[in-house]
This record gives sequence, structure tokens and C-alpha cells, in this order.
Amino acid sequence: EGFSSTKFFLSLYRFQACVYFASVFQAMSCGIHYLASVFMAVTPNFVCGSPGNVSSVLFHNFSASSLQDIWTQWTSADNYIVVQLENGDIWELNQCSRSKREDSLDLAYEYRGNKSVFPCSDGFLYDDTKWESTVVTQWDLVCDREWLAKLIQPTFMLGVLIGAVIFGDIADRLGRQRVIWFTSAGQFVFGIAVAFTFDYYSFVVVRFLLAMVSSGYLVVAFVYVTEFVGIKARTWASMHVHAFFAMGIMIVALVGFLVRTWWVYQIFLSIATIPFVLCCWMLPETPFWLLSEERYEEAQKVINIMARWNKINTPCKVSELYSVQQDDQVSDRTGEKDTSSAKKHNILDLFCNWQIARRTITVWLIWFTGSLGYYVFSLSSVSLGGNEYLNLFLIGAVELPCYIIACIAMDKLGRRNTLIPFLILSALICVLIMFIEPQDFNILIILANMAGKFSIGVAFGLIYLYTAELYPTTVRSLAVGSGSMMCRVGSVVAPFCVYLRSVWISMPLLLVGIMALLSGILTIMLPETLGKPLTNTLVEATEMGRNKKSCPGKTSPAHSGTAPEKIEMFGQETISTEK
Repeated sequence: EGFSSTKFFLSLYRFQACVYFASVFQAMSCGIHYLASVFMAVTPNFVCGSPGNVSSVLFHNFSASSLQDIWTQWTSADNYIVVQLENGDIWELNQCSRSKREDSLDLAYEYRGNKSVFPCSDGFLYDDTKWESTVVTQWDLVCDREWLAKLIQPTFMLGVLIGAVIFGDIADRLGRQRVIWFTSAGQFVFGIAVAFTFDYYSFVVVRFLLAMVSSGYLVVAFVYVTEFVGIKARTWASMHVHAFFAMGIMIVALVGFLVRTWWVYQIFLSIATIPFVLCCWMLPETPFWLLSEERYEEAQKVINIMARWNKINTPCKVSELYSVQQDDQVSDRTGEKDTSSAKKHNILDLFCNWQIARRTITVWLIWFTGSLGYYVFSLSSVSLGGNEYLNLFLIGAVELPCYIIACIAMDKLGRRNTLIPFLILSALICVLIMFIEPQDFNILIILANMAGKFSIGVAFGLIYLYTAELYPTTVRSLAVGSGSMMCRVGSVVAPFCVYLRSVWISMPLLLVGIMALLSGILTIMLPETLGKPLTNTLVEATEMGRNKKSCPGKTSPAHSGTAPEKIEMFGQETISTEK
């Protein structure tokens, strides 16, 4: 019988439920900070500031007494505004320059006489009808400083990449609990600090630190929740972390609609997670990590707390479980696999033969494409026309059913058979948008963009588990870690890809479509892992790629009697290891 979302929530005991929902609640803040720049770094319409007090304004056939009245008529960056100063001088205000008309006394829009061109030394005049203030208007990140504005999101994503590496390693060394404490507090502190930065460079540096702690929390939260929930609920648990991230995107759209000053907007986004910061110190360390560090008394205390919360009268004893684990380790040492298990592996093992190398290239491409498509669809949603706040809200909302469909499909159809059609569907949707976007069919474009985000989201959510199943125990963590690194590379490239809209409006979609189609075709050569036992060696993993038949039945990972797995099932005895 399939495992549904409802069964997932019902399967969590009281302790696991509290820990799970407390942890994934903070994942919303990651979604908030990842996409906050779509409104915070908006570039509104602008022109050069006038060199003096303005008495009359002319824009084509529209005249006004104030420059602010012109913005309702503004249609293109190629436009200019004609102004007459109180001293009688007539100027043309362009976006990145201004011209003084010589020997002209009449205020007319068209002028073919001599002009003197001057730089925008008096700053710029911005359209504040939508946003009262953004970081672009705060520090004049336009014209020759426009490239600084375009670096805001890529530098944030670079911080995401570095933070995932650093805090993932620290969590293995110091524990999940301490990293969750630090990164949660860091998100709040750095989030508030961003609002009070005094210049562009301090803004970028603090945002970079914010990206590191946000990424660190998200990486460790995945590990933390999966170590507390049961085996059968693990897939759904990890998928719902993605769902809370999507809810963070929806909050960005809501706050952006209500607050139009960038630093106030940033403060509101940051204080949204204060409840978790105040209570995160109550979260316990996972018994998995405590046992791996041989801190058995502390592990026993956590188990006893779990027992009290779940109203279980006979909690398991760590000493008994540890004796079982020692017996397993002794038997492993005497086996023939001792040499292979003791061997240290590196990234080159992911290319040890043609079968594994081809698999690694394909998996890396899927990780990269999933992240690239995810952020291209998200970041470009505010440029589709119509209400940009509603567009972003819908882009976040469409992810919620996306992960439910992914979980059901991957258990019913298989991992590969779900991944292939959704990747190819993403490519086809990109082609569809390329045809309808120049026609200005706003509703169709928005719906197609949502469909593209849905399909790429299914592939993006599925690849985590699929990667772990494609590789043997000896290099499994290495494979998932390297794939995650490619994912971060895709997130760094995505903002630059979106900026290519200025070259050709359909360029980002063309690139995503090509990558998605190529990934979908290459995925055909990957083996199906549904119903197959996890492999332990590279030889077994290679043979799985050559044998197209599925093994009957579904086998749990080896050593199901070890201490960590017994603790995992503790308080979750209603959850069977059979799917």
C-alpha cells in the first residue's frame, strides 16, 4: 500500500512531530532570504536628475508641472523627458545622461538643434509609485553602476554554496544541534543587520554571511529531521522541507506587496522567524550523532525524553543496542569486505569505469538543471507582466502539490520513469513560453511559467533520493555531496541567466529548455532503483546499470539490526520497513 501525505503526518509520534515541525518551520526563512532580492533590488524607471528647479515638464504630448506626474506615461527606457527650469533653460533628461538645448526658447518635445551633453552629476530621479525605496535607488545602482545591482543575487548564491560546505562539515564534527542554534540565530541577526547597512559593499558582505547561515541551516535541517523520523516517512519528511521553503517564497510576495521600503521590508522578513529563534535551544541532539561520537549517556537521555513524550513505558537501552552494534562490527572485521570498506574514497571513484562515469555526469547534469530551472522560473516570475506580487506567490504555491505528486509518482512509477517525463515536459514548456511570450498573453505566460516550475520542481525534489540509490554505500555520501555542489553552481549561474533577458527575452528559457531536454534524454540510460536493494560496492552498482530487470520485492538497507536503525524505529513502531 502506498504511503500518502496524510499517513506521513499521522505516523509521526508526539516527540517526532514537535521536533519535525519546529525544524521545518525555520526552513521558511531560507526560502524568504533566498528570494528576497526580487523586490529588494528592483530597478524602477528613472532619469537623470534636473540641474535646477523645474517649472514645466513635457513628455511627448503630455505636459505636467512635476516630474513625478510623468511616470504614468513612461513606456520605454529609450524615452526622455523635456523640462524647463525656472531660469528658462530647457533640458532633455535621459536615463544615463542629460542634454542642454542651445538657442531654444520654446518648450517642444522634438528638437533638432545643437545640444550640450552632461553626465548625471545631480543624481537620478526614480519612479516611486510602486517602491518608495530599493537598494538600487538607495545607492544609485544604475547606468555605469548597474553591474553592482546584478551581482547582488549571484554573490548571495555564492554564499549559499560556501555555507553548505562549511556548515555541513561542522555539523558532522560538532553536532546538528549546535549548528541549528547558530545558523538560526545567524539568520535573524544578519537578516536585521542587512537593513542597517550603510553602503553597497557592507550590504553585499552581510548578505553573503546571511546566505552562508541560511544554506547551513537548510543542509543540516535535512539531516536533522531525517534522523528523527522513521524509515518509511523519510522521503515525505524531506519533501515537506522543500514545501516549507516554498511557503517562504509566498511570504516574500505577501510582504513585498504590503511594504514598499526595502529596509523595512527586510526587517519584516527577518522577524518572521523570531518564534523559532526563541525556542530552538530546546531542540535535542540526534541520537544518531551522539552514538557516532560514543556519547552514550547523552543518547540515553534523549531516548528517555522521547519515551516520556510518546508515552512509552519501556524505552530501549543504549547499552543493549551498542552491544549488538559491536557484534556486527566484529563480524564485519572478520569478513572479506574489510579491505574494501576501509579504503578511503575520493571524487575519482565516481568515474572508476564507463558505466559509473556516465551515471555521474548525468546525475550532475540533473542537479545543475534542476537548480538552474528552479531559480530561473522563480526569479523571472516578477518580469512576466501583470501583478508581480501575485506571480511570485503563485510560483511558490505551485510547489506545494508538486512534491506530493513527486512522492506518489516515484513510488508508483519509479524514480527514472518519473524523472524523464517531467524533465522533457519542462523543456517543452520552455518552448511554449518562448512562442507565447512575445505575444503579451500575460495569463497564458504566467500559467505556463507555473507549469514549468511545477515540472522542474518534481525533478529537483526527486533527484536527492534517486542519487542516493544509484550509488553504493562506499561513495554514496560523496555522490550526494558532489551533486549538491552542482546544484549550488546552478543557483549561482541562474541570476546571470535571467539577466540575459536584456539580450533576448527568451534566452533564459532557451538555455533551461536545452539543459532539461538533454538531461531527460540522458536519464533514459540510468537504471531504475525502485524495488532494488541498495548496493554496497562499485561492482554491484555497475552491475545494476547493466541489468535492466528489477529485483522482486523491496529490500531494506543492510544491517537493519544496528543500533542507529533500532533507535530510528523507537517511538515509531507502527511504521513498517515495507513500502
